[in-house]
Amino acid sequence: MGGPPTPEIGPAEEDQGFDVPFAPKESVKALKKTNKTRRAVQDFLGGDYLSKEWVTGNLSYILYVALLAMIYIANTYYTEKKFNSIDITKRELKELRYEYITTKSILMFQGRQSEISKRAIPLGLHEAKMPPYKILYSGKSSQQGKK
Repeated sequence: MGGPPTPEIGPAEEDQGFDVPFAPKESVKALKKTNKTRRAVQDFLGGDYLSKEWVTGNLSYILYVALLAMIYIANTYYTEKKFNSIDITKRELKELRYEYITTKSILMFQGRQSEISKRAIPLGLHEAKMPPYKILYSGKSSQQGKK
């Protein structure tokens, strides 16, 4: 009741660093984290993790997982190659189908009677003016001549 009044710390004063008891502890924690991280990186790069008992005890499992990873990667490359070859084959099939259709239409056009007669004229062939007729053949007349 009779003592001097204690000043209260406002938010502006806390930002300036006045009477903040927690500031040194936070910097110590940050320092400890960096040391821990640095030590882990040094252990990993130094190869100390390979000599630990846990790694040597689970070496067969680790090798099995590594083998599965390699098989998975190889399977992915194989599948990519197959997809590429299927795509190339599809493109070739499409081109061959276009070529087939074009060749078929040309052949059908050239097979018409009017086109055949136009191509036969330079060879000296002409269309017959008379319609075709049947030639009758009897086997008796040829057998009598042989005797």
